[in-house]
Amino acid sequence: MAGRAQPSGPAGSGGGAPGLLPLLLLLLSAAAIIPRGHGQNLVTEDVTVVEGDVATISCRVKNSDDSVIQLLNPNRQTIYFRDFRPLKDSRFQLVNFSNSELRVSLTNVSISDEGRYFCQLYTDPPQEIYTTITVLVPPRNLVIDIEKETAVEGEEIELNCTAMASRPATTIRWFKGNKELTGKSEVERWSDMYTVTSQLLLKVGREDDGVPVICLVDHPAVKDLQTQRYLEVMYKPQVRVSQNYPLQGLTREGEPLELTCTAFGKPQPTDMRWLRVDDEMPQHVVVSGSNLLISNLNKTDNGTYRCEASNAVGKSHADYMLFVYDTTATTEPAVHGFTQLPNSAEELDYGDLSGTSVPPTASAEALPTEQLSNASLAFRPSDSRAGEDGAIRSVDHAVVGGVVAVVVFAMLCLLIILGRYFARHKGTYFTHEAKGADDAADADTAIINAEGGQNNSEEKKEYFI
Repeated sequence: MAGRAQPSGPAGSGGGAPGLLPLLLLLLSAAAIIPRGHGQNLVTEDVTVVEGDVATISCRVKNSDDSVIQLLNPNRQTIYFRDFRPLKDSRFQLVNFSNSELRVSLTNVSISDEGRYFCQLYTDPPQEIYTTITVLVPPRNLVIDIEKETAVEGEEIELNCTAMASRPATTIRWFKGNKELTGKSEVERWSDMYTVTSQLLLKVGREDDGVPVICLVDHPAVKDLQTQRYLEVMYKPQVRVSQNYPLQGLTREGEPLELTCTAFGKPQPTDMRWLRVDDEMPQHVVVSGSNLLISNLNKTDNGTYRCEASNAVGKSHADYMLFVYDTTATTEPAVHGFTQLPNSAEELDYGDLSGTSVPPTASAEALPTEQLSNASLAFRPSDSRAGEDGAIRSVDHAVVGGVVAVVVFAMLCLLIILGRYFARHKGTYFTHEAKGADDAADADTAIINAEGGQNNSEEKKEYFI
């Protein structure tokens, strides 16, 4: 019995050891399988840089465990391994190195530096991400070519603005002064560069002379890049006539009249002359350059006096309507003297029909209604009575027309009444002699027979006298 005794405690413990060893081996194997650096994250950002500037590449590690960081170029060559630079390119410089970041700068960036750069973290297995460097190239030149250095008003000229060798392609905008215009652009690609040409068609007027035309570039690599050209526009003269004496009031018989003609254009007018429209200039009228003087007005001076001016572009004129009043006249007309109308619709923008000076004219059709009404009054400065006579004649015609209408209406009504009356009394009537005429040989016998045949006293009798 003593030989079957239960094992002692130590003996029992020794028997359990083989069961713990496999568990320890399993834990060691699991630790060897888990890669070093588990839970670390590698972070970077893309970089956009203008050619010639500095690009900064940053490789950062979240939850770092002191793993090695390195940076590679697009050809997979190592730029930096930790804080050591194996690549012999001095443009790459170390900005910051720590367990959690490797930051490198690249100076004087060019198009050849564009591409993917790789950040690697030496874990098992290694981690890798990439950052992209994009290089922007501003336009090399910005040039405006103009079809004509000097244009004539009314012409359409062509302007071209060219932005050469940019990346990406530029956007060109046009301005005339502060007003934006619309052009037509064409893009050409040369290798990795773009050349953009924008065409602008512009119809010029005299108001455009000296105004800048601006070509402005929109590009991410540059701000406020623009060039401009000033327009030079030639235009025919603009003529004005001013009354020097009398300054105000009527031009009365026996008094003097002095007019001055001024003209400006581009080029400056070289020929200026006075003439009388539809009649010869009176012999007592004195013309001295741009001035016209009548020392003693009389009724024969009434008419239209015209000042003409011309230059290399064309000819323009302004008219003055003269009406000489009696010496006893005291009423001043609402509009007096000037009948200058613009030579064309375009010239309406360069003058004012009010006051003492109006732009040149050849026709009244181009004027607005209000201005034309005011200008037309100048041809009839003292004919207020003519307007009253016209109003009286208009009233007379209206009265006569009303009377004629009433008479015609009355005649029509009378005809209708007569027609209805005759229609109601239409029929056959027999005279007294007609009774018994069928059996009588002559008229006397018929009368006797008719009288003898009246036996019925109730018979209706009709007599015509």
